[in-house]
Amino acid sequence: MTIYQSSVTKGDFHSDTQAFFDGRQVLVTGGGGFVGSHVVEQLLALGAKVRVLSRSGWSNFLTHCESEVEFMRGDLMDEKSAVEALSGVPIVMHLAADIGGLYYSSTQPATIFQKNMRMAINLLEAARIGKSERVFLCSSACVYPRDCTIPTPETEGFKEEPETSCAGYGWSKRMLEFLGAQYNREFGISVAIARPYNAYGPRDEFAPERSHVIPALIDKALSTTSGGFEVWGDGDTSRSFLYVDDFARGTIEATARAHDCDVINLGSDEEITISDLSHMIARIVGRRKQVELVPQFGSDGPTGQPRRKCDPRKARETIGYEASVGMEEGLTRTVDWYLEQ
Repeated sequence: MTIYQSSVTKGDFHSDTQAFFDGRQVLVTGGGGFVGSHVVEQLLALGAKVRVLSRSGWSNFLTHCESEVEFMRGDLMDEKSAVEALSGVPIVMHLAADIGGLYYSSTQPATIFQKNMRMAINLLEAARIGKSERVFLCSSACVYPRDCTIPTPETEGFKEEPETSCAGYGWSKRMLEFLGAQYNREFGISVAIARPYNAYGPRDEFAPERSHVIPALIDKALSTTSGGFEVWGDGDTSRSFLYVDDFARGTIEATARAHDCDVINLGSDEEITISDLSHMIARIVGRRKQVELVPQFGSDGPTGQPRRKCDPRKARETIGYEASVGMEEGLTRTVDWYLEQ
């Protein structure tokens, strides 16, 4: 397996964020996964001492820095494991989640909700018991309703109900935010909360039953031997995608600098339709292999929320955060990584 290492360096962070993490111990839940492994790499660049709670005890994504990371075998679904993992750790970054693509989200809402809530409850109770100084909770843009304002401000996070196609996940993230705020209010735990938009990039999930739209389209484009590849929906659905290095950097900046329970969006103000995204991927892939994009938009395929566009102003104004990797560059890096595997 080719190792992808984050392009983000210590100098890309604010000076107070560098000082906040330097030499301090941090627990990253989900630290061996897609986004979490990038967070771990960036924390190591900041001089942090990183602990990862993992059921397997190690991660293929972090083999190049395994000696620098403390892997603790355990499961956040188990309260005892959570308490042991958080013991003596001042900073906790909660990125573990049960999540999947549109098909998984729309067919298993109860499973997704109960798993995410059980992890959240165990983590926050363990933080209370262990007297953690700072807890970061990774929420999601899936909390927003179907007919939200475009671009979407943070004030609409509890407006109406989350988009129905990801209701289990959206509700679990709303309740994560609520629970975090109540632990702050009742027990005085310092809690940072961010709502990232759709992540993509190296180490993403490419298995069809779990993949999101970008890895699914890349896989289709590269596996199709002739002609075009199928794209669900009418192509007019739009998203604000966030490259994984920017996603990870944003969570770290928020952990160090966001005000208690003052929720912020993490995302790009770049919006792209699925049709335009498909053509962009086909063009990038076509540099190495000819792929003729012939979208076959079916009326019965799930499409999710019609539009999703981040309003990034609050993150820019409060923690000085902006996404830096555009779609063309991010997709090219992702395709390159995928081809190397």
